[in-house]
Amino acid sequence: MTALDPRALRDAFGCFMTGVTVVTTLDAAGKPLGFTANSFSSVSLDPPLLLVSIANSSANLGNFTGGRGFAVNILSESQKDISATFGRRSSDDRFAQVYWKHGPVGSPLIAGVSAWFDCTLEQAIPAGDHTILIGRIGGFEASPHPGLGYYRGAYTTPAATAAELPAGPDVVISAVLEAAGQVLLVDDGRGGLSVPMARVGREGVQAALDALIAGVGVQAEAGSIYAVYEDSGTRTQHIALRCPAVAARPARGAFVELSRAGVADVTDPALRHMLERLADESRIGNYGIYFGNHRQGRVQRIAEDSSK
Repeated sequence: MTALDPRALRDAFGCFMTGVTVVTTLDAAGKPLGFTANSFSSVSLDPPLLLVSIANSSANLGNFTGGRGFAVNILSESQKDISATFGRRSSDDRFAQVYWKHGPVGSPLIAGVSAWFDCTLEQAIPAGDHTILIGRIGGFEASPHPGLGYYRGAYTTPAATAAELPAGPDVVISAVLEAAGQVLLVDDGRGGLSVPMARVGREGVQAALDALIAGVGVQAEAGSIYAVYEDSGTRTQHIALRCPAVAARPARGAFVELSRAGVADVTDPALRHMLERLADESRIGNYGIYFGNHRQGRVQRIAEDSSK
């Protein structure tokens, strides 16, 4: 059989993404010992067993195979430095710069980890150039901290990386409620006016629009889309719908004349320009849908049935 290239074999093993742990125990004098390992796996729920392997070349092999037990500390994404500390071949006190305490079984537990398991030693099995340590779990705890990953010889931090990715814009629905040549405006909370609007949640656009109309207390129906634009400053995607309404006193806001003068107090420039366009188009009955952003875009004309 052809001999395998150890370096190539290690690289191939590295294709399997793992977590990163620090395995700890106490020597005969009660001194804490530990090493970094990614060769960790659950074994059984009943009885509760796990395993990790230690190199036979480790100076602490005897303390782990001949001791009472060990703990597995699953490192969190912020603990790459701890992994490096316990991965070094050094006689320095690796525990000098980490906070730790004794676990319920007795082995050292490192603070801030994603999870820990404190075990008694069930069995130590020689396997090639490593020894497999099987531990019976006597206590454990999981935290909300995301675990540190290891892939192809490098650390990975999936949760932190995902948090830094640019998110898509929030979707905001606007209800342009029209009744008898008027449009409903509400207080925008900034000393000006706005049309009723709300962010769209998981329930979707229709549910958000229904709730928006119900909130202003007028009888209205969902109409056609009038504008779709993105505000890059607030990272919001706006969808404005014309909604025919019954002229009545609303629970919020008031109906004003749909004219350039009537919407002059609308604070947001993009929204004010949209309402000014609607006022102009309402006079001639030639409507369009705006596509673009809050600064510039295009209007696509649509046919309007004058019999409606």
